[in-house]
Amino acid sequence: MTKIRAAITAVGGFLPDFVLSNKELEKLVDTTDEWILSRTGISERRILKGEGKGTSDMCAEAVKVLCAKRGIDPMEIDLLICGTVTPDFPFPATANVICDKVGAKNAWGFDVAAACSGFMFGLVTASKFIETGTHKKVVVVGGDKMSSIIDYSDRATCVIFGDGAGAVLLEPTTEEFGIMDSILKTDGSGRQFLHQKSGGSVSPATHETVDAKQHFVYQEGQAVFKFAVTNMAEVSAEIMDKNNLKPDDIAWLVPHQANKRIIDATANRMGLASEKVMLNIQKYGNTTAGTLPLCLFDYEKQLKKGDNIILAAFGGGFTWGAVYIKWAYNS
Repeated sequence: MTKIRAAITAVGGFLPDFVLSNKELEKLVDTTDEWILSRTGISERRILKGEGKGTSDMCAEAVKVLCAKRGIDPMEIDLLICGTVTPDFPFPATANVICDKVGAKNAWGFDVAAACSGFMFGLVTASKFIETGTHKKVVVVGGDKMSSIIDYSDRATCVIFGDGAGAVLLEPTTEEFGIMDSILKTDGSGRQFLHQKSGGSVSPATHETVDAKQHFVYQEGQAVFKFAVTNMAEVSAEIMDKNNLKPDDIAWLVPHQANKRIIDATANRMGLASEKVMLNIQKYGNTTAGTLPLCLFDYEKQLKKGDNIILAAFGGGFTWGAVYIKWAYNS
């Protein structure tokens, strides 16, 4: 029986217009452009402005770009999976709102909350619906309005995050292209180091939780950095070994854009030169679930059919993993 694989056939992305530079952040908190650049690699990030604007608005625009590129009507989409930790509402799912905004009337959908690994977890989940033959066009979108959960008086977190969204379309192929393999991992004991303290069922919103700023991102930087450097690098090397891939076989590493030092450590562990590493953290910061598809969006024109690509991510919770993709088209 011929094996069906899930191939990425189009990519879309969206970034808000408003640019928050390091120089602007110097006016908000006790920090400097040099300090931020040397420790994170970030020069600026995008912020979504506008009354009533949420994650779904960015994601919907990314999906519209994707549909236009592929030349399909949103009505053709069977399923839409959204990776996000900044949903428009606790319910309904942001995926459902996106479908409504783009006119994907025939699609069903759901959200994946895996922090910075959300897009990757969604991508692997989506591939299974394609591989079974039950779905023909599945959209995976990763997006976060991180500015909605960032304390701009906390210099440890406000310099890192930005807003943005990216999306990919998966379609079936019987050729040796598409999502070839994946390794996904979680360790819930890491939640103490990177989380949002209140707003869930354990600690619902009260005047006290709001006053205590417990609805913002909380991060213990050193613990997260140490775990991320080790595990994102190791899982990337592991998927190479599992698929008998050497550094020369890899065309691109698509790393989660959390910190330039973590990205460098991952590339070094894989034996990859810097010119094989997708990088846009300097422009957008950490857009959480948006980083991987936004990298693909920015670098799409450089991708060639048959390129071996490794996606790698690490997120709060902890969540992490790597995906091996053989690129399916020339731009």
